[in-house]
Amino acid sequence: MKLLAAFGTPEVWTREEAIAKLRRSLQKLAGEDHSICQVAAERGIFCRGFRRWHDAEFHERWRVVLGESTHLSRSQIERLADVWQLSEQIRCRVGLACDAQTIAHGPCRGWAEFSDETLGHFCAEVLGQRVLVKEAE
Repeated sequence: MKLLAAFGTPEVWTREEAIAKLRRSLQKLAGEDHSICQVAAERGIFCRGFRRWHDAEFHERWRVVLGESTHLSRSQIERLADVWQLSEQIRCRVGLACDAQTIAHGPCRGWAEFSDETLGHFCAEVLGQRVLVKEAE
């Protein structure tokens, strides 16, 4: 990861530019065997994936697509959620769960879930670049 510049003016990127650059970097991290939701949860990066929700909220959000279980552990449900995210990527013909969830909302709203300010924080964390994200004029 690049080091953030301590001084100076941040670069200004449009929302679309920031998402495109984050997408490229996140796809490399996730690969083909795991969704970015699983990778982000394991590494504690980006949106924190499945781990951004406490147990009750996690179960409430995922119950809609996975159903309810009285015997599976959270880690087992996360694995099912990871497979579901990968299948949604295939169904939507995209390479990242964030894109699939933007197209067809499920437990989250994909890129629509994040403000421009939050995307700027993600650019710093994931890309190592200090960025001000603004809507295109």
